[in-house]
Amino acid sequence: MPSSTEPPARGDTAVYTHGHHASVLRSHTWRTAANSAGYLLGELRPGLSVLDIGCGPGTISADLAERVAPRGRVTAVDSAPDVLEHARAHAEGRGLPADALRVAVADVLALGFPDDSFDVVHAHQVLQHVSDPVRALREMRRVCRPGGVVAARDADYAAMTWYPRPPGLDTWQELYGRVARAGGGEPDAGRRLLSWALAAGLTGATASASVWCYANPEERAWWSGLWAERTVASSYAGVAVDGGHATTAVLRSIADAWREWGACQDGWFTVLHGEILWRKPKAPTG
Repeated sequence: MPSSTEPPARGDTAVYTHGHHASVLRSHTWRTAANSAGYLLGELRPGLSVLDIGCGPGTISADLAERVAPRGRVTAVDSAPDVLEHARAHAEGRGLPADALRVAVADVLALGFPDDSFDVVHAHQVLQHVSDPVRALREMRRVCRPGGVVAARDADYAAMTWYPRPPGLDTWQELYGRVARAGGGEPDAGRRLLSWALAAGLTGATASASVWCYANPEERAWWSGLWAERTVASSYAGVAVDGGHATTAVLRSIADAWREWGACQDGWFTVLHGEILWRKPKAPTG
């Protein structure tokens, strides 16, 4: 599969709070076009060119590539070169043709592509981690072809809700918001997507919402386990402690709360997402 590994000029990006610890990748590799980009699927058809920004391990990218095949192609980009190896391996494991999915290093604030390059420009869980999401959306608009679409979906941490409510998870929610904002991001991005889109000139963008819900025993064990591990072992843990936001003892107590919730037979957790879809106007004719 062709690839490009030379990074473009970098913009003023925020710190990616999660990093790419194994617990983080377990979450990212669960994501599919069906469970994470349903609002976009009606826009896809064979032959389209797609830019998938912040692709991570590439599971959504590979799904998108299959939906625009044959003749279509996905360019999957991320600012972290190491995670692109996972995306490349995943695409090869899916048996995608060599020209169906290309991976490259890119920064959403300074995309190294010409104007009007792609039919679909997509970003999933990216804008919450960017210091200037309006600028990012302008870049996405710039590289989108007339008649094409810009699509973005982001979680809203303050809108996440769960039952039962071990006190430690309230601490987690408050702490995560503080750590993410200290790094330059906005964890409650979902509710802001439409506002950011309008500020970026995406007039007429359609806003929607959807959720992930974890409520059966397998889902609870998976979701609680990865967050318990992420809380004490990922880059997030280091940022929280080094930034003076929490002690290791507090993080351990939060991890215990995740396990407590995961063991509840009536445990239920929802992640609310905001979504925007915008079609770039075609140039007038005649």
